[in-house]
Amino acid sequence: MTGGSGVGEQDRFALTGTHIDQLIFAHDAYMASANDHYDDVLREVSERIAVTGSAGKTDIAALVCWKRLNASTIWVKDLMQMPEHDVREATGLAFQRARSAAQISEAAADAIATLHPLPGLRRGRAVASAVLAAGVPERMAVYDRRAHASLQNIGIPIAYTSGVYSRYMSAVEALRDDVNASRGLQWRARDVELALYWMSSRGP
Repeated sequence: MTGGSGVGEQDRFALTGTHIDQLIFAHDAYMASANDHYDDVLREVSERIAVTGSAGKTDIAALVCWKRLNASTIWVKDLMQMPEHDVREATGLAFQRARSAAQISEAAADAIATLHPLPGLRRGRAVASAVLAAGVPERMAVYDRRAHASLQNIGIPIAYTSGVYSRYMSAVEALRDDVNASRGLQWRARDVELALYWMSSRGP
């Protein structure tokens, strides 16, 4: 296991060459099959955040659409009724915290906790993590239940309890470090997430 992952139990996250090959194969397969324009929304939101330093209600709404989530919910109504300034204040602070902590586990935990006051972003890991991945793409990844399942399949069990995003990001970063160190690649956390997603969707 390489350094800098922020994972204490290093042996637990050490990958065999076979698992690394599986991740790379899954990533390549996903990229070969993915629509060239599907992530346009994510990229555009990320570009806006890079300029403004925060995400507004329009940005979050776009990410809900990108994730293909149900927008006919009470939390969406509650979010739309919040002042734009309050939403941007919370997201801007979350992005700062995602970048500031040295350890990924602390950064992920602090950032996602900062989003808790926003309706739908306390329990909705999919939305909250999408906001963080759009705002801090160099470090954060989207939480996905299928990617989570793939971690279990390669011997990295992550409990579905409080703090799951922090543990998920610790595992994702550790896998990224191993892939990059062993294969000379320059993956981001998002690349690991996509590989894990594909592995769960398509099987071994």
